[in-house]
Amino acid sequence: MAEDQVDIAPEPESEEEDAYSLDPKTIAAIVYAVDVSDQAKLVELLEPLHPADIADMLEQMNAFDRMRLIKLYGSEFDGDILTELDESIREEVIGILNPRVLADAVRDLDSDDVVDLLEDLEQPQKDAILEVLDDPDRIAVEQSLTYPEYSAGRLMQREVVMAPEHWNVGEAIDYLRNSDDLPDQFYHIILVDPRLHPVGKVALGKLMGSRREVMLKSITDESFHVIPVTRYQGDVAYAFNQYHLISAPVVDETDRLVGVITIDDAMAALDEENEEDILRLAGVGEESSLSDTVFETTKQRFPWLAVNLVTAVLASLVIAQFESAIAQVTALAVLMPIVASMGGNAGTQALTVAVRALATRDLTGSNAVRVIRREITVGLVNGAAFAVIMGIVGLVWFGSPELGLVIAAAMVINLVVAGLAGIGIPIVLEKIGVDPALASGAFVTTVTDVVGFFAFLGLAVIVLL
Repeated sequence: MAEDQVDIAPEPESEEEDAYSLDPKTIAAIVYAVDVSDQAKLVELLEPLHPADIADMLEQMNAFDRMRLIKLYGSEFDGDILTELDESIREEVIGILNPRVLADAVRDLDSDDVVDLLEDLEQPQKDAILEVLDDPDRIAVEQSLTYPEYSAGRLMQREVVMAPEHWNVGEAIDYLRNSDDLPDQFYHIILVDPRLHPVGKVALGKLMGSRREVMLKSITDESFHVIPVTRYQGDVAYAFNQYHLISAPVVDETDRLVGVITIDDAMAALDEENEEDILRLAGVGEESSLSDTVFETTKQRFPWLAVNLVTAVLASLVIAQFESAIAQVTALAVLMPIVASMGGNAGTQALTVAVRALATRDLTGSNAVRVIRREITVGLVNGAAFAVIMGIVGLVWFGSPELGLVIAAAMVINLVVAGLAGIGIPIVLEKIGVDPALASGAFVTTVTDVVGFFAFLGLAVIVLL
């Protein structure tokens, strides 16, 4: 019997961490095209790439290669690339672009993208971009720039698709088909009353799935949230995430419709808030970037290192009070860092959970006591477990049951205090109006170091001397 041919399905490609990164061969080809000044080849290679990928590549290049690529790319430069660039090099790229190319690139952007572009530019560059906009677009952008930074007014786009509340589906569809200035992307039609107050919104899916005679107000979304123009962008992002919004109308102080915020802008704001919290927790400055110069990076990090120096001095002062005890029992100097390090790590764990929970509003006044109680209990359990381990280590390593007992007790005390400080300090700071992500780390480190050293050395004096 002849062998049957067996078709073997190819194994699915495994997920790679760099699945969405640019192919190194593509990057090499782009760099070569720049080196030989082959504009046609450069355009051919960049054409299929998403603006975000081109922006990433520009950020990873050195300043000289970046300048050469931008100049060679010329009039093909897309305005969306500017919106994807990190703020730290966006101004540099704008300075390189030919004014005519910059004008063409900016004209194709929505108003919210133009506002985001202008926010961090120096006034001369800001004026140059505003001059190339059409009068209606320039007025809209200038109005948005009058709103507070990080507010809904800065986040929204002025291009809104709206319809009177008394229209039916047929009238709305005819209006959309006959309009020649619709936004590139929109998800809802905002219904307004005669005073231009938003009263509801209709999803495009429902619009296209309904008969022409159906009234628009009968197919409005159940979830309808209106956002004040001065609302903080972090609150806007929270509302989008909490209520699963795709878009939401923005109103001024008279409740008149002035713009709309879409899911992409809200998620960008949420990502920005999360990134700021992470950078603040690490004490490296909320605007740190890989593109920053040595001087900028040093300037951002120096203040936090200075704060850490102060906390280290406080811990050293505690140690200095037990100088004679350390001189008599040298094992104390060996074991001290263990107690402090364990407390610091435990405090950081609780701190990270607390800051994140406060940012997402999962940690509130109603559950704060329960969460604090949980962290104290976790610290007690972990402390007891590591106390047994370190008690054995103290006995085996130094042959002293008393030393094992001291470090075991100190471990329990410090891990309990670390859990309490890690969850309690962010809550207190948030209550008094200080950003927990900004200041909690220094306080928690100070508490765990001081308590750890004091508990360990104090117990050592009582038990061993």
